[in-house]
Amino acid sequence: MSKVPEQLKYSKEHEWISVIDESTVKIGITDYAQDALGDIVFVELPEDGADLSKDAAFGTIESVKAVSDIYAPISGKISNKNSKLEDDPAVVNSDPYGDGWLIDLSDISKADLDSLMNAEQYQEFLTSL
Repeated sequence: MSKVPEQLKYSKEHEWISVIDESTVKIGITDYAQDALGDIVFVELPEDGADLSKDAAFGTIESVKAVSDIYAPISGKISNKNSKLEDDPAVVNSDPYGDGWLIDLSDISKADLDSLMNAEQYQEFLTSL
């Protein structure tokens, strides 16, 4: 069973969202997603300052199995990307909810945030797959 931390929000594309403050969130991929991908060998993220639109692809994750797009679960502006992943992308596998985070997003849409699943809803979603 995949780990699903209670305090996070989740998207149907298997991204997690941690609310930092009223206008900023941290985003990564879930334990379920990293497990499904297998060993991650490359992560491509946009530069800081890039504007993201909800549901638009903003980067890619390459594993030994496939290359997958990463989708923005909410709209906002990238305020920080996890540049450590350029040298050590496997940290997404070993610590998806910690050091394996992808981006910080600021100027977020509160309505987009409210549309995401809580941990219980995401667990139910996973059982339907």
